[in-house]
Amino acid sequence: MGHRIITVSRQFGSGGREVGKRLADVLGIAYYDREIITAVAQRSGLAEEYIASISERGISAYYPITFGHTLSYPGSIIDPQVEVISEQNKLLKSLAEKSDCLIVGRCADVVLRDYDPFNLFVYADQASKIARCQSRQAAGEQLSVNELKKRMNKVDKERARYRALVTDSRWDDPAAYHLCVNTTGWNMHALVDVLAPLVKGWFEQREK
Repeated sequence: MGHRIITVSRQFGSGGREVGKRLADVLGIAYYDREIITAVAQRSGLAEEYIASISERGISAYYPITFGHTLSYPGSIIDPQVEVISEQNKLLKSLAEKSDCLIVGRCADVVLRDYDPFNLFVYADQASKIARCQSRQAAGEQLSVNELKKRMNKVDKERARYRALVTDSRWDDPAAYHLCVNTTGWNMHALVDVLAPLVKGWFEQREK
């Protein structure tokens, strides 16, 4: 059997990143999120800010859908966006081959489907997401509720568009994941205490 790989897709503001980090800590496995941006920047020589800007948004919308599926550029020109996604996908596969790990975002569930990952989708109701975003705003950044709603909608639309470039399954389709978790009303410590044995059990029954 290969390594145990967990992927986390999430709505903006749902706490998916925190769930992923806590789950990885409890299970004692590697956790990858922002580290991927740094590594891709080192591989490509491009700025981390640029990598982050397209790491989950994907290739610009004017490219045809077949381009997103093949990740090849028409002609001899190599577009920086293609280079970023290509390097990112190579890195994800390299991480999956090295050890047990949990990866947040980046359509990792699709990119790593040959590695049989456990795919988790994290969501929450709008009020919970707004409250979470407000509690985590940087000093000097006080977005209104309407501004936060627009940001959440924008980010989630970009994540859905990125997924549409690489697979036919919808980003928010429950059937695309092994487990969908609503974080609304949960204490994150308690939630992960419930999730960890479930995830472990999933891998154990597969390995029998």
